[in-house]
Amino acid sequence: MSRGARLELLAADITDPEVQAGYQQARMLNAQYGKTYYLATLLLPREKRPYVHALYGFARYADNIVDDLDPGLTTAERASRFGAWTDAFLADLSRGSSADPLCRAVLDAIARWQIPPELFVDFLNSMRMDLVVTGFPTYQDLAEYMWGSAAVIGLQMLPILGRNDSAGSEEALRQPAIDLGMAFQLTNFLRDIAEDLDRGRIYLPRETLDRFGVDRSDLHEARRSGTATAPIRDVIAFEVARARQLYRSAEPGIAMVHRTSQDCLRTAWTLYAGILDEIEAVDLNVFSGRVSVGLGRRARVAGGGLLHAWWTRRFS
Repeated sequence: MSRGARLELLAADITDPEVQAGYQQARMLNAQYGKTYYLATLLLPREKRPYVHALYGFARYADNIVDDLDPGLTTAERASRFGAWTDAFLADLSRGSSADPLCRAVLDAIARWQIPPELFVDFLNSMRMDLVVTGFPTYQDLAEYMWGSAAVIGLQMLPILGRNDSAGSEEALRQPAIDLGMAFQLTNFLRDIAEDLDRGRIYLPRETLDRFGVDRSDLHEARRSGTATAPIRDVIAFEVARARQLYRSAEPGIAMVHRTSQDCLRTAWTLYAGILDEIEAVDLNVFSGRVSVGLGRRARVAGGGLLHAWWTRRFS
C-alpha cells in the first residue's frame, strides 16, 4: 500500500486491516479505470477520498462483470456470474457485513455516511439490464436506465461531498446531482459508441436515429470503415447538445456542496464536459479512434483545482 493510500485511510479513521484491504482494492480500481474521476477525487480532503474510491470501485467491479468480453463466456454465463455476485451483495447489505473485501468497504461507507441502500439496488438493476437490453426506443427509456446506472451514483456521493451552509435544503441538491450523473453517462455513451457496438449495445435512442434516418446497420458500417456519415454526425450532434444541457442544469449544484468538495466536482464537470469538446474537434466522428481530453488539459485543470483545494482547506 502506498504512503498516500495509508494517509487517506488514517485521515478517514479506517483502521481495521480487513476493511482497509477493501478500500485499497477500490482505490486501485478507481486509479486504473477512472482516470478523470480519480484525478478529481484527489482534490477532496484526505478523509473523504476512501469513501469515493469505494463507490467508484464497486460500480466499476459490477460493470466489469457485465462487460467481460472473454470469448469463452456466454451471455448466460455472465448473467449467472453477475446474478450470484449481486445476490451475495444484497444479502450482505441486509446483514450489514461481508466476507468480500470490496463489498466490506462499500458497506462501511454506506454505514458511515447513511447512504440509502435502495440506491445500490437501483444501480444493480440497471447493470443487469446490460445483459439483455441492446437498445432503447426513446430517450425516456434511456433515462430510466441512466437513473440506475448514473443518477443514483450522484445521489450516493451527496452525503460524502457535504452541503454548503448557504445551499438551502438537501432536496435542492438532488436534481443537480442527478443531472450531473446523467451528463457523465451520456458523455460516456457518445465517446464509446464504437466499443458498445462491439458489445452488441446501442445507447443512442431509436427515436433520435429515426429522426436523422440512421439505422443499426449504418452504425456498424461506420464502425467497420472508421468514418461517420453526415446523418450519423447529425445524431451525435443532437445528443451532444442534450448532454450539454444536462451539464448546464447540473452546474449550479457545484456551489451547493461543501466548500472543500467544490474543486473536486468542478474538475470532474470540466474534464468530462471537455470530452464533448474533443468529440466536436474530430468533427463528431467517434469511429476514427477513442477521443479523450489531452494530458496537458487534464494537468492544467487538475493542477489549478489542487492549488485552490489546498487554499480552501488551509484558510476556510
